[in-house]
Amino acid sequence: MTGAQIVSACSIAGSDSGGGAGIQADIKTFTALEVFGLTVITAVTAQNTREVRGTWMLPLEAVRAQIEAVVDEFVIGAWKTGMLGNAANVRAVAEALPLEAPLVIDPVMVSTSGHRLLDADAVADLVDHLIPRAEIVTPNLPEAGVLAGMRVVDLDDMTEAGRRILDLGARAVVVKGGHLAGDRAVDILVDRDGVMEVSGRRYPYSVHGSGCCFSAALAAYLARGMTTREAFFAAREFIDTAIGRAVGGPGALRIVNPGGGHIRGR
Repeated sequence: MTGAQIVSACSIAGSDSGGGAGIQADIKTFTALEVFGLTVITAVTAQNTREVRGTWMLPLEAVRAQIEAVVDEFVIGAWKTGMLGNAANVRAVAEALPLEAPLVIDPVMVSTSGHRLLDADAVADLVDHLIPRAEIVTPNLPEAGVLAGMRVVDLDDMTEAGRRILDLGARAVVVKGGHLAGDRAVDILVDRDGVMEVSGRRYPYSVHGSGCCFSAALAAYLARGMTTREAFFAAREFIDTAIGRAVGGPGALRIVNPGGGHIRGR
């Protein structure tokens, strides 16, 4: 491409019509971190903070074409995947992704409202084709349990699950502890150098879109040249702030706010 070089990151994920998660949350996060956001949309969802009313997967040709289009023009500093939906999409993304830039995998399986966002038979393809290419995988507790083949109910389980997912080929795993009880929110990073535990404030409300925002922040910081551990600490601080200033919607959930002053709460 011509002109001044821009720092860019690309999200491969589903569209959230409610604007709080998915592609929309990723773009807001990239923008807040001064990274030019590119997108590959895998699915269109009809949803709000309370429910997913419908999901429509895009044809594989559309997913591949979007990846090819952005690769042909942009120097992409990092990729992230969110909702991939089915095994065919997982394989298509694995085949089309270039190898040069780091990949963050948010293994989106089920929405906050309980709607399945990844077919059960696609997990094996995720494990076989994408996780071995990942710089960082960011499962929550239920997702970590599926990928690691075990129950994850405490910090020791989180560490063991992280090690098992690391053995699948990822270079680092962040097991998110937001589902654990307690007054602190604990995440565990497992990489080839060991295990790190980071805790932060637990807010007295649930938030829509926090997982998408966190993984997008990781991708943005990697695109800006940070190491994996540097990106983890920076993204952890960023998501804590974004949750702290979450805005209240008409439903029970608040909506993560990566843009800060750009959104006015009620």
